[in-house]
Order: sequence, then structure tokens, then C-alpha cells
Amino acid sequence: MLDYKDIIVKHFGLGMSGRQIARELGVSKSGVNDVLGAFKRCESLDFPLPEGITNYGIAAKIYGGSPGAVGRDMTYACPDFEDIHKQLHGRKNMTLVYLWNRYMKTCEAEGRKGYQYRQFCKQYSRWCETNKESMHITAVSGQKMEVDFAGKTFQMVDHLTGELLDIVVFVAVLPYSQYIYAEGMTSTREPQWIAVNNHALQYFGGVPALVVCDNCKQAVIANRDWIAPELNRDYAEWAEHNHTLILPAKVKKPKYKSSVENAVGILEKGIFHDMEEHEYFSLEQFADGLYDPCGAGIQQTDGGGASGAPGAVRPGKLVCPGLHQLL
Repeated sequence: MLDYKDIIVKHFGLGMSGRQIARELGVSKSGVNDVLGAFKRCESLDFPLPEGITNYGIAAKIYGGSPGAVGRDMTYACPDFEDIHKQLHGRKNMTLVYLWNRYMKTCEAEGRKGYQYRQFCKQYSRWCETNKESMHITAVSGQKMEVDFAGKTFQMVDHLTGELLDIVVFVAVLPYSQYIYAEGMTSTREPQWIAVNNHALQYFGGVPALVVCDNCKQAVIANRDWIAPELNRDYAEWAEHNHTLILPAKVKKPKYKSSVENAVGILEKGIFHDMEEHEYFSLEQFADGLYDPCGAGIQQTDGGGASGAPGAVRPGKLVCPGLHQLL
């Protein structure tokens, strides 16, 4: 969705042309000019804009119809966000992923285009803001896996060559259960990135509906507006093969992957302190340090899972009914 408010202020307040605004915001000139033209034709809105008006409020006035029906291409079906909000808060274990899939099926049946999941979520968030509702998303078993690299790195002496190598720690977590998987890597190139993602799925015993990743180059080429990021081709093909969806977190917004941020914090404030006191000569030896229950200080939970850090549950013992089986 274009930032209508910013476009109008830049044009009428700062005297910028449509071309200048488009260049500064990184959007199409035709889109900017369309907004300005609709604003000039609107009889119920003028500049300066009313205090507190939102982009959806502007869109509702200059284009007519409901704020959800923003845009010029009316072949896009407008989601019924009021009903979506009721379903999300009124039905146990209801998720935005399920509601989006149902919305897309309706669009297909009606022969209309539907918003992709990222834009669907963004528009729902804006609807909540306009209607002063909270966007509460409940974690559901097996729905999502978050992945990232830990900031702390280690060093390893190659026992064959004597070369000093850096070890980067890959971390994956299931937000619902807070199960954590961690693995050391001496290379973070695409093949190794795909491999550690596979190892995480094998550890968890299945594939989640969504994988939320950081905007690292192994996963994302560009993510300027969060709505339509350009994924690394290998990672996109990996997701397609496993029938899952990649959702890069919003740039510089840790809350979009809060569970893995928390998992990294647990590791860095706990087991990593013990691990940095040791020397490592292989990744296998490093892995033994990661998966030492005594070193991690882990307690077994009533459900047979791990609480807070890796090590308490070995692969094959994890039960997550929401995950679908690996291919």
C-alpha cells in the first residue's frame, strides 16, 4: 500500500513533483500521480490534512468505499477484516494463515486476484490501527519456525590443517513450544544454509507452515517494503520442495522474529559462556558442547520437551502434531 499521507504532504507541503516523490519513496510515478489526482478530485478532503487521519482514512475518502478496498485494480478482492478479526479472536487455535488460505480459495472461486500473505497481514494490521483494535496473533503448534544466526561466534582449529576457522551458530525455534535447535557452521554459503535448515526440520520431526527468517543474503536478496521481498532462489526452491512459505522478518524489526531473538539470548547468556572456555578441533566436538544437557542447565518439561535451550530432547523424541512430515 502506498503511503498516501507522505505523498500528499511532500507534494502540497514541500512542492515536490510526482517524479521526485516516486524516486524518494521507491515507488512508481504513475502510482504517485494517481494518488495526487484522486486527492485533487476529492471534495471532502483538503490540504492541510485533518489531524490524526490515517492512510486508510485518506484512501476511504479519495477512492470511496471501505478503507480495505484500497487500490485502483478492483480485480483484487477486499478481505472482510471485521469478520477476520472476529474469527481470529473468537475461535480457538484460529490463525491468520488459515484465514488467508480461506480468503485465497474464495478469490479463486470468484475469479478475482487475492493479496499475498504479507500484504494481507499488513492490511489487517492497518485495519486494526484504523479501528483501534489489537492485532493479537496466538502461536499455534507447528505453524511457524523462526531461524537466525547468533551474534556470538567461536573459533575452531582444523585438526588436519591447523587452520583457525570461525564458527557461526545457526539457531531455529518453534514459537509455540519454544523448542530450540542450534548448530555450528564454518561456512554460511547457500548449500550450508540449506543443510542447517534441513537439520532443523529433521530435529523437529516435520515441516512448519511458515519459516520466518532474518534478511541474511542466504535467504533474501531484497526486502524493501516487506510485502514482496525477493528471496534467494535456492532458498525459495527449498521452501517449495518442502511445501512451506518463507516470510522474511521486517528489516530492523526484531519483534517480527521475537522467539528466535529470545532463543539466541538464552544461548548467549547461558551455555555460550561455558562453551567459550573450551578449544574445538571439529564441528562434531562443537556440537557435543551444544547438546550437553549438563552444560546447558536444561530441565525436562512435563510434556517431554526442552525448556529454554537445546539438548533436552534428541531428534526422534519430539512430538509436534501441527508439523507436516518431511518429504
